[in-house]
Amino acid sequence: MEVSGTRTANIQSLEEQFQAKIDAEIRIEPKDWMPDAYRKTLIRQIGQHAHSEIVGMLPEGNWITRAPSLKRKQILLAKVQDEGGHGLYLYAAAETLGVSREQMIDELHAGKAKYSSIFNYPTINWADIGAIGWLVDGAAIMNQVPLCRCSYGPYARAMTRVCKEESFHQRQGFELLLVMSKGSDEQKAMAQDAINRWYWPAVMMFGPSDGESLHSAQSAQWKIKRFSNDELRQRFVDMIAEQIKFLGLVVPDPDLKWNEERGHYDFGPIDWDEFWNVVKGNGPCNRERLRTRVKAHEEGAWVREAATAYAEKKEKRRQESAAKTLAA
Repeated sequence: MEVSGTRTANIQSLEEQFQAKIDAEIRIEPKDWMPDAYRKTLIRQIGQHAHSEIVGMLPEGNWITRAPSLKRKQILLAKVQDEGGHGLYLYAAAETLGVSREQMIDELHAGKAKYSSIFNYPTINWADIGAIGWLVDGAAIMNQVPLCRCSYGPYARAMTRVCKEESFHQRQGFELLLVMSKGSDEQKAMAQDAINRWYWPAVMMFGPSDGESLHSAQSAQWKIKRFSNDELRQRFVDMIAEQIKFLGLVVPDPDLKWNEERGHYDFGPIDWDEFWNVVKGNGPCNRERLRTRVKAHEEGAWVREAATAYAEKKEKRRQESAAKTLAA
């Protein structure tokens, strides 16, 4: 009993020291002691974030060959490539917590790990590419900029670069819709249609309201999160409402109204039934996205094997060269 009591006291002491570091804005690094729950929370969040970047390549990737000009094709290629890189940064950050990339990917392909529900909606026309860049990546930036101050060092550092590149994605999406909104009646209608379909799913990206979120309070205490879901959602609506006005288009929310007393826009009710239905795997493209992702992973096995063989061969040569140098 004494041993058990001493161990409990030691853990409590470590947890107090851990929280004190966080409260003092000292970042936690991979070799530092951390509670198991903190580690698991980060693995879940970073893994979900990495999966979202990789799966997020799919709705846009199938428009690369259908881009209306070489300029638009180059921009979209760069954007999709960036998203692949973001996934790799984030998988690497998660690996510092003791989980392997292979394990995370296996959990994604088995349907055990989640990714952002927004990527389970279809891209129907070219304007959707603008809506994703502006609305979806705009919501992502609103979520991700505070993560640059996350208490876990590798995650925060990865997010610094991710956010810089995401800001490019947001600007290209807005510029694409701006051109379309000033084009023909057909182009303007296409831009409005894309906004009508992507606006509410983007608003839902911030997750359930604060009282319904399972992880928000603890993540805030650990300074993984800096703002609540509702705070970030309000900032997003305030920003997007003004930008849609600039486009000369309409916010697909009849209840949207500026509230002078609050200094914010009031907005209509969110269809959380739709959100949870998509999260549970019943969205328009859930099964298609997972099938495509698994197929791409399987077909790319030979590339991973070749890269591993090359790296092993290179390392063997380096060791042989080092041994010869020492012998001489």
